[in-house]
Amino acid sequence: MASSDIPGDPVSAPAQGSAPGKMPEHEATYRRLRDMVMFGRLEPGQKVTIQGITAALGAGMTPVREAIRRLTAEGALTLHENRRVSVPRLGASQADELAFARLALEPRLAVLALPRLGPDSIDRLEALDRVIDRAIAAGDVPGYLAGNYRFHFALYEAAEAPILTALTQSLWLRFAPSLRVVMNAEGEIGPDRHKEAVAAMRAGDAPALAAAIEADIRQGIERVQADLLGS
Repeated sequence: MASSDIPGDPVSAPAQGSAPGKMPEHEATYRRLRDMVMFGRLEPGQKVTIQGITAALGAGMTPVREAIRRLTAEGALTLHENRRVSVPRLGASQADELAFARLALEPRLAVLALPRLGPDSIDRLEALDRVIDRAIAAGDVPGYLAGNYRFHFALYEAAEAPILTALTQSLWLRFAPSLRVVMNAEGEIGPDRHKEAVAAMRAGDAPALAAAIEADIRQGIERVQADLLGS
């Protein structure tokens, strides 16, 4: 793939909580570019032109530059010479740091969310997991990544812990692109632990929910770490 090429958009829906038609252009552009990073349109190390991003998003140059500036500050993009950007490749030590932080924060968010989850909320999470199952069956990596994100953050946002949720969002922005590369290299998407998590939610079992979320996270982390060791 040429450095300036950007593949077609595999994610038709906006990210969790975003509503591009009801927000300023610069914020909508930021969220759409964030989704490109997190849901697999840009692979780690793939350099793309700013003009290519602008064309892919159908946005103005000024909001695109602002979005790139924000994502660069968040560690999700690297700005190169010749008006190109790329998603950084994770090093082994960075992957270890992200693993430590995710395993510390995400099971805790799930436990905090549990008392706030009514039957309707759990039904919605289960419906999101069915969308993920269809992506897994189809080998649709970007669809899987988008669905996986929405499942986890629908759960985490129920915790009403905005600081922990924002920290977790930042960790996903750095981690998710590497998970996409591992899945493509293996040509498959492994099963997740979401059904165990949903069963724990329905039972009101906080330890089981934390264990299911931890196991789900570890599965992805182990695949990324294995890929880094093999590279």
